[in-house]
Amino acid sequence: MLDKTFQPEKVESHRYEEWEKSGSFACKPQSNMAPFCMMMPPPNVTGSLHIGHALNATLHDVLARYNRMNNRDVLWQPGTDHAGIATQMVVERKLEAEGKHRRDLGREGFLEEVWKWKEESGGTIVNQLRRLGVTPDWSRERFTMDEGLSASVRKVFVQLYKEKLIYRDKRLVNWDPKLRTAISDLEVELREQKGHMWHIKYPIEGEEERFITVATTRPETMLGDTAVAVHPDDERYKDLVGKFAILPIANRPIPIVADEHADPEQGSGAVKITPAHDFNDFEVGKRHNLPMISIFDESACINDNAPEDYRGLERYDARKKVLGELEELDLIVAVEDIKHAVPYDEKTKSVIIEPLLTDQWYVDAKTLAQPAIEAVRSGDIEIIPKQQENTYYAWMENIQPWCISRQLWWGHQIPAWHGPEGAIFVAETEAEALAEAREKFGEDVRLDRDPDVLDTWFSSALWPFSTLGWPEETPELEKYYPGDVLITGFDIIFFWVARMIMMGIHFMGDVPFKKVYFHALVRDSKGQKMSKTKGNVIDPLELVDEYGADAVRFTLMAMAAQGRDIKLAEERIAGYRNFATKLWNAARYCQMNECLPNPAFDPAGVTYTPNQWIIGAVSDNKAAIEKALAGYKFNDAASVLYQFVWGTFCDWYLEFTKPVLQDNALKDDALKDETKQTTAWVLEQILILLNPFMPYLTEELYAAMAERPAGASLLTAKWPDYDSGLKKQEAMEEMDWLLRFISEIRSVRSDMNVPAGAKINLMVKDSADKTNERLKSYDEIIRRMARLEDIARLDGDVPHGSIQTVVDEATIVLPIADIIDLDKERERLKKEINKLSDDIKKIDQKLGNKKFIDNAPDEVVAEQRNRKSDAETVLSKLSQALKQLEAA
Repeated sequence: MLDKTFQPEKVESHRYEEWEKSGSFACKPQSNMAPFCMMMPPPNVTGSLHIGHALNATLHDVLARYNRMNNRDVLWQPGTDHAGIATQMVVERKLEAEGKHRRDLGREGFLEEVWKWKEESGGTIVNQLRRLGVTPDWSRERFTMDEGLSASVRKVFVQLYKEKLIYRDKRLVNWDPKLRTAISDLEVELREQKGHMWHIKYPIEGEEERFITVATTRPETMLGDTAVAVHPDDERYKDLVGKFAILPIANRPIPIVADEHADPEQGSGAVKITPAHDFNDFEVGKRHNLPMISIFDESACINDNAPEDYRGLERYDARKKVLGELEELDLIVAVEDIKHAVPYDEKTKSVIIEPLLTDQWYVDAKTLAQPAIEAVRSGDIEIIPKQQENTYYAWMENIQPWCISRQLWWGHQIPAWHGPEGAIFVAETEAEALAEAREKFGEDVRLDRDPDVLDTWFSSALWPFSTLGWPEETPELEKYYPGDVLITGFDIIFFWVARMIMMGIHFMGDVPFKKVYFHALVRDSKGQKMSKTKGNVIDPLELVDEYGADAVRFTLMAMAAQGRDIKLAEERIAGYRNFATKLWNAARYCQMNECLPNPAFDPAGVTYTPNQWIIGAVSDNKAAIEKALAGYKFNDAASVLYQFVWGTFCDWYLEFTKPVLQDNALKDDALKDETKQTTAWVLEQILILLNPFMPYLTEELYAAMAERPAGASLLTAKWPDYDSGLKKQEAMEEMDWLLRFISEIRSVRSDMNVPAGAKINLMVKDSADKTNERLKSYDEIIRRMARLEDIARLDGDVPHGSIQTVVDEATIVLPIADIIDLDKERERLKKEINKLSDDIKKIDQKLGNKKFIDNAPDEVVAEQRNRKSDAETVLSKLSQALKQLEAA
């Protein structure tokens, strides 16, 4: 007999161990089964499981389990990412705690420390993923720095270089002065903060007491100014174009140029141009062939290109000194308090990023992007939800060169060697590079390997084919490429998704996956983004400990509506834990009433209408789940399961059939036996259909409900395939009428505030013969489930104090004057209606206030709109109830 309650903590670890040991997670490349392939977005090796991982992993696992049941050869490819910057930071902090620095160890010594850390701590997140009950093919787990993937990276780099799609260039990059490396534009987080705008006047060369005023939030960068720009149509400065201003402090003449970058409406209309330290100025500098004077070193300290007194100063100390000198020179016109966006590093959010002119390696992303754009336009790749296509096109059509070099030690070291006379040799091995150099110079020469490593996303972009053995022609590559679907968050559409498409098409000649499903973000219950500073981070492992993995999984699926962020509240998870309890209790009820599976049971042969109906309902719900999953509408599939299990099966069918199972006076053994077998069959179908969503609960019940063959489990069970003859239309229509009839009576009772324990005499007027037959057949069920004393035909007038409602052709009459005080009830309803009307008025005032709409957070405005909608629904219902009472 099942325990009184389901206790996930007693089940989860041993069940998972059984599943993993069974080998059922593994793909079968040699089999003839049709493949179904998904690539796990590789979490950072430094990472711990967060709620976004939990959502992503559960979505994958639902599809993996569902497709295995449907006889597909599933490869869900797992692995972790070496996470260049994040991992280097973790290990550097560890060394600092031990009083060491990476530069003391040297490159090789530091890399040994990183690998040691990876072996000791790098498996944390994959073990945490197991807590959710997910089933990737762990036997094929990959790491972006393992030897096979490293070989793929080298081959791709060399080929792209030879095709002139990788090149070296001096350009402006986002520079992290703490880590001393370039970072991606996408890894910069702009944060709004208070600051100052300094208005500074530059003297005009040869014209005493004439100045041109510029404004800046970074006065220290003026040491690198190489021009002042004005708009070509700005009449105020037409006579100055072509002349020179004298750069204060540096005392250098700099040209005044005409360029449309200058906005006559902004400030004085003149702007200082610092091409080596501002992205817009860099473009102006290229247009006017200006010198590009970099004044910062890699730590953002002033270098030798600035006046001697400034050299070696940290950038903000230099700022103070610049402002002090400008004050002395009486060149500061005004200081304005402003709010502006300041670029921080996305990882630590503590370092202000500096634009810096450096030599870096680039990918010609524009050329690679063209076939990737066409792949989505032509339908070779389907993006779900469709509106994300616009985001994809907007970025891809305006794509910039991709800076792929990083000044780190941890990562894929760039396979390039520098030789004499600035020669560069790009090859997969040092031996090949030396051979190329020998051929060029006619003798052996010294080569130094480029110290930079590749952007982490470069190796991740190869994930769909490098994990399958490319460049070798493996059976896995042949069978599983391209994959069926990529599931990921829309926040890495540029970092990862677009780049995989570009690389996949270029190297494999085909798209890497046929569909991309972008899931939404998980936010807190108020719709706010989770962050440690807000203190609203929800730890999925704590939720698993509290509610069980199944409740967490089902909550995430039930809320995973396309294109809508998930507002996660613990009450929802507690609600789905109650759902698990409901099913557990239903299974206990089945056990107590000897409803046990019979392998010989034929669902097509049942004769009792409620049994025919529930079997047809199982078939309908299976089809609805399949349709939802085919459209990646996970929330719809979860809703179908929830409504069917809680409502149709537990609240209706088990209640309908209680007298058949429990009435000892009933002598119809055949009916009893059919109902027991039907109930057991339906429960077993529920366990199979629900298994991809709630694997632990269903597996436990499946094992407990019958003696199974050795090794039998839902993990290896087949998805049901029902005969179309299972659904008996007449039974479906009859039971649909019964549900509606009882529901209508219950609704009236609730609206009229009739006490739950009060039994009412029901009268039915104008009913057709078929309805009369049904009333007779289901008399006991209707009276028990609608709490009625009696059901009678009414041929005369409707008694005073009765509420009337209609089901199909029949009028239902409920005389309630003797049960409730009609006048009191009318008063209660009027009060509630007035209160709701006032509430709606107040919300309307708020929503009509432009200041509120403009300044309130989006989630607050949305909450007010939802409150109004809910209030209007209740108001409509209460108004209808009052109308009925007024007529009674």
